[in-house]
Amino acid sequence: MNTLLGKLTFDANGLIPAIAQQHDTGEVLMMAWMNRDSIEETLKTGQVCYWSRSRRKLWRKGESSGQEQRLVELRLDCDGDTLLLLVDQKGVACHTGRRNCFFLAWRGGELVEIAKPLVAPEQLYK
Repeated sequence: MNTLLGKLTFDANGLIPAIAQQHDTGEVLMMAWMNRDSIEETLKTGQVCYWSRSRRKLWRKGESSGQEQRLVELRLDCDGDTLLLLVDQKGVACHTGRRNCFFLAWRGGELVEIAKPLVAPEQLYK
């Protein structure tokens, strides 16, 4: 694990961006931040863990919603400053109840909602 951590370039806050992608379909699900502790926990447990900048603590994906991510493979880019997490997503990935966080598209000079929620957010976070 130290070999991996030594190859990573963290920002001034000790964070690195992580893109979560569904391992079998290639669907880009979300982007979040990780720090050393969240990377270590993810690799040890296989359950994806991020760093929540708003809560200022570790955030285990699905801990309150049940919409967990299981790590299939962790990849780093050529500069070591971005992670790609190939995951198996249980349920929806976005806190808005959508499968992924990229549901707004710039089309014809305006933002268009291209995916409706699959689950009501209030149902996710009872």
